[in-house]
Amino acid sequence: MTPQIPAEYKDLIDGPVVVSLVTVMPDGQPQATPVWCNSDGDHILVNTARGRRKDKNMTANPRVTILAIDPQDPYRWMEVRGMVVESTEDGAVEHINALAKIYRGRDQYYTNPDQAARETRVTYKIQPLRVIARG
Repeated sequence: MTPQIPAEYKDLIDGPVVVSLVTVMPDGQPQATPVWCNSDGDHILVNTARGRRKDKNMTANPRVTILAIDPQDPYRWMEVRGMVVESTEDGAVEHINALAKIYRGRDQYYTNPDQAARETRVTYKIQPLRVIARG
C-alpha cells in the first residue's frame, strides 16, 4: 500500500508553506531548494524551469525528499521520501500560475514577459514512499 499524506498534515503540502525539496546531485550529495508545492490527492506536485539544478537532478535520479515545516509551529513537520513518477511540460505554466495564486495571491507567476519567453516550465509528480509526520 502506498503511504498517504495524513489529512491533518495536508495543509503543509497544499500551501502556502514553502517546503524544502531535496534532490541528489550527480556526485551523490544532497541538494536542497525551497519550493512551492501542492498535491493532486495522491502525489505531491512541484514546478520548475528546465535546466535548473533541481530539474537536472530529478531527471537523472528520481529519488527526492520533501521537508515541510509549519511556519506557525516549527515542531509540527512532515518529511516525505518519494519518487518522481512523472514529469511534464503539458499544463506546467497553468500549474505554476495556480501555485502563484496560492503563494502570492497573483493570477500569473511571471511578471516579466521576457523571462516567461525564455523558460520552459515542467511539473514533477512525486509519489510518497515514506511519510513521517510529527507535532
